[in-house]
Amino acid sequence: MSFCAAVVVALTLTWLVGVRPVHAQANFDRPGNDYSRTPMPSGDPAVCALQCERDRRCRAWSFNYPAVSDDSAVCWLKNAVPPRVPSNCCVSGVRGAGVVEPRNSAIEVETDRLGGDYRNVEVETDPRGETCKAVCDDDKRCRAWTYARPGYIGKSARCFLKDHVKPPRRKPGFISGVVR
Repeated sequence: MSFCAAVVVALTLTWLVGVRPVHAQANFDRPGNDYSRTPMPSGDPAVCALQCERDRRCRAWSFNYPAVSDDSAVCWLKNAVPPRVPSNCCVSGVRGAGVVEPRNSAIEVETDRLGGDYRNVEVETDPRGETCKAVCDDDKRCRAWTYARPGYIGKSARCFLKDHVKPPRRKPGFISGVVR
């Protein structure tokens, strides 16, 4: 192997080791370069990511939660990859990235714990569900909680307090947790 070829191989390997996978991220938007706007009745960002994967023109996408744009969620497909900007309205990503929601043992993203409700209250919009968790923490009867983003149950965000811990199930637009 020549010296030049060895240098090229070494540089390529160095570049490959330094490359990190790109993931879709919650609470980020990618404004601009839209060529398609599709209402998403399911309210699931993963469906938007899949729609991008199936369209050869798509390079990036942004999913808007229901309360932000109209009465239903909206998927925006993009013919370029605009820079991401922090925004609680959205989940966005690039083609091939899929959807990666933040994981935290106390907060269960995209999760509902259906049943066991003894009370529900309207709360401020909170992309992480921490306000709902705090309401549950302050109530001695509460053992678990589910936060519904605006547009999934009604126009405003709702916090469901539970006196029984029910099994979790995947459900877009909901955040849950167990406190006791």
